[in-house]
Amino acid sequence: MKSNSLINRRKTRQIMVGAVAVGGDAPISVQSMTNTETTDTEATLEQIGRLVTAGVDIVRVSVPTMDAAEAFKKIRSQVQVPLVADIHFDYRIALKVLEYGVDCLRINPGNIGSEERIRAVIDSAKDKGIPLRIGVNAGSLGKALLRKYKEPNAEAMIESALTQIDILDKLDFPDFKISLKASEIFMTLQAYRGLASQIDQPFHLGITEAGGLRSGTVKSAIGLGSLLMEGIGDTIRISLAADPVEEVKVGFDILKSLGLRHKGVNLVACPSCSRQNFDVISVVNELETRLEDITTPIDVAVIGCIVNGPGEAKVAEIGLTGASPNNLAYVEGVPDHKVNNANLVDELESMVRQRVALKQAADKDIIASG
Repeated sequence: MKSNSLINRRKTRQIMVGAVAVGGDAPISVQSMTNTETTDTEATLEQIGRLVTAGVDIVRVSVPTMDAAEAFKKIRSQVQVPLVADIHFDYRIALKVLEYGVDCLRINPGNIGSEERIRAVIDSAKDKGIPLRIGVNAGSLGKALLRKYKEPNAEAMIESALTQIDILDKLDFPDFKISLKASEIFMTLQAYRGLASQIDQPFHLGITEAGGLRSGTVKSAIGLGSLLMEGIGDTIRISLAADPVEEVKVGFDILKSLGLRHKGVNLVACPSCSRQNFDVISVVNELETRLEDITTPIDVAVIGCIVNGPGEAKVAEIGLTGASPNNLAYVEGVPDHKVNNANLVDELESMVRQRVALKQAADKDIIASG
């Protein structure tokens, strides 16, 4: 899979969220957030497990109470993925999850309380080497900003961000990432672009409250895709009113489409038409479901006819071109064998898994010899 050399990423400071690097030259990470009650540790652990299986890099967990903090302690002890604790208002909860091994705090210094309380949180984070995420949201701007700007806009979001950053600067704490999220695409773009030249901290990208699975995916792809193509963005979260696992899938699909991450199957498929020699839609849907567990990067092309099929198959690792009476399978761009419609999905799955096994073996040999 070829990377997109046309994207020059913004130069940023690098922070560590657990074992995951964010910013600098690190790969853009994909995040999601649990939507279970944190105090329901079993449900939260189950959801985190599904997110990890989907390939998530970082998981955020809401910790609104001390009871949730105690539940977080149990959750932390049972998962390996980096965890971000979402904290608002009560600085004591922030101190508690820092004690319990959180990998990053999502806070708003402005709503933590007095300077003394803010300093207590920052000092603890410093001592433990834990970064922060400062989150600006158009829907929760302070009253003073709304009086000044009359309504949420990019300028108000940037001012809110700079106010919070100033607090951290005075406390000599540079290890943070920042988000400037709105549900309106253009406001979000203007906010991130406006702040990008003023700081060197990494950006957490998102279109907040983007919508349901379909509409939210479209809105996020347009908004985040625009910023990522400009080189802006170091970690992303797709905010969907859907199963959090879908957020991870969409996040990786956006990054793969831009050549910014190469994880799992990159499936190229035609939309189907009357020229197709097999049911492209059902084959692709079934294949996607069967191959969800694969994390090794691999390009697969499934095209229903001989018009576009050979060209796409020649640049894929595994390819299929519809033909009559039998379809033609390709390996590494070379015609390999014919496949009939009766066992099409089984054959494609087998080919992909064989190819993945070969790539994994080759990677192990490289590691062993290095």
